[in-house]
Amino acid sequence: MAEVTGKNSGSAWTPDQLAAMSRLRDAAMQDPYALDELRHLTDNIGPRLSGSPQAQQAVDYVAAEMRALGADVTLEKASVPHWIRGAETGELVSWPGQTSGTTQKIVLTALGGSTATPAEGITAPVVVVDNWGQLRALPPHAAEGKILLFNHAFDKEMAATGSGDQAYGNAVIYRGAGPVVAASVGAVAVLVRSVGGADFRLPHTGMTVYSDKLPKIPAAAVTAEDADLLKTLSSQGPVSLHLTLTPQTLPDATGYNVIADWKGTEHPEQVVIVSGHLDSWDLGTGAIDDGAGVAVSMQTIHLLKLLNLHPRRTVRFVAWMSEEEGSEGAAAYLADHKAELAQHIGALESDLGADHPTGIYYAGKPALAAWLRPVAQALEPIGAGILTATPETGEDIANLTMDGVPSFAPIQDSRFYFNYHHTAADTFDKVNPKHLSENAAVMAVLSYALADAAEPAPR
Repeated sequence: MAEVTGKNSGSAWTPDQLAAMSRLRDAAMQDPYALDELRHLTDNIGPRLSGSPQAQQAVDYVAAEMRALGADVTLEKASVPHWIRGAETGELVSWPGQTSGTTQKIVLTALGGSTATPAEGITAPVVVVDNWGQLRALPPHAAEGKILLFNHAFDKEMAATGSGDQAYGNAVIYRGAGPVVAASVGAVAVLVRSVGGADFRLPHTGMTVYSDKLPKIPAAAVTAEDADLLKTLSSQGPVSLHLTLTPQTLPDATGYNVIADWKGTEHPEQVVIVSGHLDSWDLGTGAIDDGAGVAVSMQTIHLLKLLNLHPRRTVRFVAWMSEEEGSEGAAAYLADHKAELAQHIGALESDLGADHPTGIYYAGKPALAAWLRPVAQALEPIGAGILTATPETGEDIANLTMDGVPSFAPIQDSRFYFNYHHTAADTFDKVNPKHLSENAAVMAVLSYALADAAEPAPR
């Protein structure tokens, strides 16, 4: 790949620094470090639900890997949820056209934080609505004592055009608010159509929320196919479902953010965060959500060591804990480092998988676009030279963004991410090694650029 030494008029970087960005980019494309780390996190350690033994094993492993690179490592405590999934089954026990003496399996999975049914389960009629408007249009008391299904479809056409995150945002509100809304109309349990694009009877889990002012009812995600089945049958006549969920919510556990500092040579007190979240859901092994983000962030430190690059400012790797269940790790970091936020001059997070990146999202001053142009030029040889403004760049760094810290993320191809996200199919084989390397290149080049610029990024 060609070196980037071109136009430097008004640039925050010298030709030597631009050449270092090219070396980082090329090294990322050749070095298997991120792929090897991701393989171990997923295949060897496995799913990393907050509060679980695997989450702690991942913390210890990543900390040891960062120490081996020579970074200054600390583990910062966070109180995290400790929820255990348990058994989860659903079966139709009554429906129009039923063959006598038979049942029909419904494929589902408990939503994160769900309460349990009685051990023997519950049996109740099913009421199906596609959206809030249809729920409001039901006759009074129509959902009382029933299992309420929100059958809001994920927009696969929107995802196919590259707006998977928007399609997800439009649908995920039913997963988040479903239990509260269902409880408010007297339902005894709630089902939510899975928030994703897969068509292989894969249920998508994810966090839900409850209100202390309403009953906490069992909550599960049902596959798209079974959601359609329930709607079809319900349109023909009464349908009853037997639902069993046995999750447990244990007392909060102690989790840890892994912090690894590659100390700056001139301004070690000034920090650039490069990060991903270490926890994952428990159905798969958390490869694209978000083992990949952790691995490419780890590779930033690895490449700085490999190329003997020591920027002016500190590059701080962070593996966040418990993003999936409430971002408790991010909240703990904010509380612990509140007095230092003025010294945080940039924050990166990768949390949209590992598909091809086309450039950099940035949140902050409009002046960042021109300031970042030489960095984008360094990434053009791998097709990642686009700069796009966005209000937010990642859940774990959202509060830093709100406090004025310039924040960034790779612009990742989201067409396929939500086919696997939060499902049993989120496994190592879904990661394309070349695309993972491209993401590592974006994270490493941008981290170095922020950390070694003549002046901090516009703020």
